[in-house]
Amino acid sequence: MLLQLSIRDVVLIDRVDLTFGPGLSALTGETGAGKSILLDAFGLTLGARSDSGLVRTGTERASVTATFDGAVVDDLRVIFDAHDIELEPGEDMILRRTVGKDGRSRAFVNDQSISIGLLRQIGDALVEIHGQFERFSLADPIVQRDALDAFGNLKAQKDKVARLYRVWREAQDARDTAIGSLSASQAEAVELRNALDELDALNPQAGEEAELTSRRLLLQNASRLVETLNSASDALTGDPGAETLLQRAARVLERDNEISGGRLTPVISALDKANAELAEAVQELNTVAHAMDADPGELDTVEERLFALLATARRHGVTSDDLPRVHLEIATRLDAIDDRDGHLEALTKAVEEARRDYCEAGEALSRARKKAATALDKGIAAELPPLKLENAALTTRIDRLDENTWAEHGLDSISFEVSTNPGSTPGPLGKIASGGELSRFMLALKVVLAGTSGTNTIVFDEVDTGIGGATAAAVGKRLAELANTRPDQQILVVTHSPQVAASAREHLRVQKVSDGKSRDGNTKTDVLRLDPEERREEIARMLAGAKITDEARAAADRLMRGEDEPTLQASA
Repeated sequence: MLLQLSIRDVVLIDRVDLTFGPGLSALTGETGAGKSILLDAFGLTLGARSDSGLVRTGTERASVTATFDGAVVDDLRVIFDAHDIELEPGEDMILRRTVGKDGRSRAFVNDQSISIGLLRQIGDALVEIHGQFERFSLADPIVQRDALDAFGNLKAQKDKVARLYRVWREAQDARDTAIGSLSASQAEAVELRNALDELDALNPQAGEEAELTSRRLLLQNASRLVETLNSASDALTGDPGAETLLQRAARVLERDNEISGGRLTPVISALDKANAELAEAVQELNTVAHAMDADPGELDTVEERLFALLATARRHGVTSDDLPRVHLEIATRLDAIDDRDGHLEALTKAVEEARRDYCEAGEALSRARKKAATALDKGIAAELPPLKLENAALTTRIDRLDENTWAEHGLDSISFEVSTNPGSTPGPLGKIASGGELSRFMLALKVVLAGTSGTNTIVFDEVDTGIGGATAAAVGKRLAELANTRPDQQILVVTHSPQVAASAREHLRVQKVSDGKSRDGNTKTDVLRLDPEERREEIARMLAGAKITDEARAAADRLMRGEDEPTLQASA
């Protein structure tokens, strides 16, 4: 519940400090006195949008502080814990908002800085505001649907339907994308298959380029190498060659080894080893020579293979050693494309399952809405007679939408239809009801819907526009009854109706003053809490206008006592 509102330097308001209690409080004042400024200032503490135009001329910043009783802290504990806001149980909660003349805005809860978004979230949980043409534009089907869902406490079901609708749409988008890319995939498949056939025929191997390059170099220098091999072979095996000389040396030494007492044995062994290694070298020479004995056309074959590898690698933008990897990737991509029919089938199945889940949740929401609509219509019917609409009726109509118009909000089209006389054909609320009737229908609906957000503080902003006399008195009485439904219920009503004001427990008057007491001596907006005599004068003013007569005062007395309805008409 709102305990106190302190306003500093907001438009025409210099400084205002107001206290509030439970029950019905009326805010009145002449047109242009600043009642809307007062509500705008209060809205700042609830997260409403701000701009530099709210800062009073000649000041650096505007500031508004709203204090709520500690009972709300437990209700907001989940929000506070999620944002690391520390408040003790039962501690009064203080919301503060500042707006600089540069338009920059800051928000605080118990002097802890918070975002404007978080402030708005807290404000929505604390206060329910019903303006004549603002949050509850009853002619708007969207607002009507939201009002019914709020009344039926259907948020969890709505959230589920919205989530499943998004899943369904995403599944449809994925399937449509797959279908749309089908022709592109087919064109790509032709290109990929040609590349795969080329790689299949080429069958590239890792390291093959290096081997071919080496073989090509060898074949290009075959004649020179043959001459070199022949020369080396003659030097080793010719007459006299190294092989002959080693053998001759070994025989000479073996002949006189015995004379040397075996001292020549190591030398003979070394010569034998050298002779064996020489034989091995001769064998290697023969092997190389055999390799050189190639087909004269082999060089062309090697070069053709090498150039084919290099050209294919260039087309794919890789090295020749990467061609086996490219081969595997193309084959894998082709397999995926060839399996597109199976993929499309899986996507179609996902769409069907998502649609079925959405429809099941949507049907459940529709059933819950019909149940809520019955209760809402019954509640409205009970509210109409006290508002002098005993012959009227309001019916919540729920129709099934075409599938192409299903959306996150479900399967239903919801509208409020009214009939103002027995037997008349119901029609849209905004078209059938007259101005005064519409205001009363609005109030009846708001009375039934009030509290659906779970808040203790409800603000009605000029919902009595267009009515007067006995009807206005009935409206005031209904608001007072609503304000007394529980001990902590608090209703603030901004009104031009003396009948409504007379029903309030507390009465605040918004007025312009220019008494030289303000800092710059200009006209300011002030708010006064009225005592019984001041309240009588204010209600008499609302009845009679600028010139308050004894008759008006007497009528005000009767209104305040709730005895009867005055014959004077409100002029403010």
